[in-house]
Amino acid sequence: MNPDAIRVEVIETSSLGDRSYLATDGDVAVVVDPQRDVDRVLALAGRLGVEITHVVETHVHNDYVSGGLELSRLTGADYGVAAADDVPFRHTPLSDGDTVEVSGGMRLRVVATPGHTFHHLSYVLESPRGAQGVFTGGSLLFGTTGRTDLLGKEHAQTLARHQHASARRLADVLPDGAAIWPTHGFGSFCTAAPAETDDSTLGQEKRSNPALRLAAEEFVTEALAGLDAYPAYYAHMGVANLTGPEPVDLRSPDRAAPDELRRRLEKGEWVVDLRHRTAYVQAHLAGTVSLGLDGPMTTWLGWMIDWGAPLTLLGDSPDQIARAQRELVRIGIDRIEAAASGSPEDLAADPGQIRHLASADFTDLAAVLSEGTEEPSRQSEVVLDVRLNNEWNASHIAGAVHIPLPEVARRIDEIPPGRVWVHCGSGYRAAAAASLLDGAGRDVVLIDDFFANAAPSGAPMAQA
Repeated sequence: MNPDAIRVEVIETSSLGDRSYLATDGDVAVVVDPQRDVDRVLALAGRLGVEITHVVETHVHNDYVSGGLELSRLTGADYGVAAADDVPFRHTPLSDGDTVEVSGGMRLRVVATPGHTFHHLSYVLESPRGAQGVFTGGSLLFGTTGRTDLLGKEHAQTLARHQHASARRLADVLPDGAAIWPTHGFGSFCTAAPAETDDSTLGQEKRSNPALRLAAEEFVTEALAGLDAYPAYYAHMGVANLTGPEPVDLRSPDRAAPDELRRRLEKGEWVVDLRHRTAYVQAHLAGTVSLGLDGPMTTWLGWMIDWGAPLTLLGDSPDQIARAQRELVRIGIDRIEAAASGSPEDLAADPGQIRHLASADFTDLAAVLSEGTEEPSRQSEVVLDVRLNNEWNASHIAGAVHIPLPEVARRIDEIPPGRVWVHCGSGYRAAAAASLLDGAGRDVVLIDDFFANAAPSGAPMAQA
């Protein structure tokens, strides 16, 4: 076999900030950390004309429901999972030092790399000429590592030490030219910090990665200091993956007529508008929540919604509904109660349901804030910052109220009376918060602008 024939294909799930991989010698393939909608993987294998013979997991995932079990069922592939993880379904238990023979010229060498989880594994992809690269899951990432607090804060420090040792171990056993293929690091909350590059090698990581540059205790201190909140739905992902996820059902949800939509809204159910926020501002149904499919809809909806609560999706087209449904099953939201597509005018049971939302930028806000503080009108303006804690601590508008987006729905009563100017880092989260406030009857202005423009626009700034 020609070792140069080994090909590693990246399967992006940008909405969750993750990657899966398919490695092939041209005849057979191994899949690493597949997402739940495995039809994407099967389609890729079909295009390449290869047979999937092995599927492996680096760890029990906390940010998505795995498709590994279903992919192995559909293909008959051997399913490799850490031996230390007690799972009830059929699998091949893998431990440090094991070898997975994928083909005559391609194999995986199993390396225990605890840190992101206690039983985390990495897989060194080897050909006859040696190590080509390593699938690192949530261990060594691009310029960072996977976070170590997802199993509980009481384990975070211990796991951070493991994470440091695991990164050093990979550096010891692999050549500098070995490629790094992480699962996390592209926007996932599983990472300690966002990736700043799109690919890397072990040699590059030795020069830039804190786990390979800092002493153990210094790394632990830095890694734990940078952690912020993570999505509430993570609590359900590990449980689903340990028990064995059910197959995905992507059949279209029942279509809701205007009268049914009105009833659901009147009951206070979650009805999510998937259109871009600029369209939502122009017209929307009263009581809907703006979470455009152009952004990380799944992450924020999964974080805010009560798990198992009825959910209805609204979109421009059936295709938009289908794309949202696909994203939601990746985090275990399998049941969509109803859906409807069309303009707000098409979906309204009566014209009184149509609402509009005021929008502005930071220049507009700065002008309002520059008015005399003794004027009564000045006292009626409220700035609401819905970014996360680390963002707020780095810099914020002086006098602003800080409530992270996932907490807005239950803390609306804490927002002072007056017109609420709501912002985030780019406008996406602010649109979601503004829609919640609008549904609660507040006078709200969406600041659809980048926070980086706040200070240059003249807004008064402060730090925590």
